[in-house]
Amino acid sequence: MRQIFKIVLLAGVLTLSGCGYNQFQSLDEEAKASWAEVLNQYQRRADLVPNLVSTVKGYANHEEKVLTEVTEARAKVGSMQVTPELLNDPEAFAKFQAAQGQLTSALSRLMVVSENYPNLKADASFRDLQAQLEGTENRVTVARNRYIEAVKQYNVTVRSFPNNLTAMMFNYQPKPSFTVENEKAISSAPKVDFGDK
Repeated sequence: MRQIFKIVLLAGVLTLSGCGYNQFQSLDEEAKASWAEVLNQYQRRADLVPNLVSTVKGYANHEEKVLTEVTEARAKVGSMQVTPELLNDPEAFAKFQAAQGQLTSALSRLMVVSENYPNLKADASFRDLQAQLEGTENRVTVARNRYIEAVKQYNVTVRSFPNNLTAMMFNYQPKPSFTVENEKAISSAPKVDFGDK
């Protein structure tokens, strides 16, 4: 009986050597690094916003509401405590995403306002800032895509057998991925209206 117990124990130990613990560490670090890049790009965007608002203010003083919305959205994003634990807290993660979405929306409205000011569009500072902001938005998209992919790999590993046993033992939980605020709103094509002028 003792021999059988030793054989079963040895088989169990050999099985655990491929339990995936090191893979969890690697994938967790990859997800964290991808998240850090997302934050890096968000910070770059937040740093550009005050310059953009200042440039637009000179041309569009009476568009105070849009400028205020952009400033408030940036302040809200800047006031959030972004810690590594944010990745493991779905509620805090959703709040962070919502704040970033508000900033994106406010910036979109600011760009629409700028279309009404030909002198602003011709201003070299504004064009440079607009190009940097567009580039940053592209970088944010790439960083989010990389984060989504890293989280997908991590979550598949957490949920796959036999790695899920190791995940349960060491309390590895699936991480939240990026989502859109209003999926129904973006499922329909945007309406383009050139007006009857």
